[in-house]
Amino acid sequence: MKLLFKQRFFSWFDSYDIYNEAGETVYTVRGQLAWGHRLKIFDCYNREVGTVQERVFTWLPKFEMYFGTQYVGCISKELSFFRPKYNIECNGWHVEGNFLEWDYTILNASGQCVATVSKELFHWTDTYVIDVWDPRDALCALMLVLAIDAEKCSRND
Repeated sequence: MKLLFKQRFFSWFDSYDIYNEAGETVYTVRGQLAWGHRLKIFDCYNREVGTVQERVFTWLPKFEMYFGTQYVGCISKELSFFRPKYNIECNGWHVEGNFLEWDYTILNASGQCVATVSKELFHWTDTYVIDVWDPRDALCALMLVLAIDAEKCSRND
């Protein structure tokens, strides 16, 4: 399953549209006023399906994940040099990025590729392509990309 992740151009808070290969909106993400980033994820029927909430006052960036209102785990950035790395505690996924922080590989606990994320260049806003092998992992992969993008945004502010 391929998802196209596009940040909206004019928005007071972080807002994104996520499309499938046919160009149909699969998810909409709306940022909310909060300490740190709080990103609510809605499906194509405008039902809230998840939230990514940044934990504040942590040494390394951490983001809580919620499916609906249920806490499911935390995305944590690892201390690393040259290549960004993240862990997701709820499913054992490990993420490694390239030196330029444009491309990421998501691996499961046994080292198999779950998804890849690539940043598309030459767009006015942040745009990523998320290739997910199992469609059931799409929401979790999207949450990871939201956390990575929010962490990079916080670092550049």
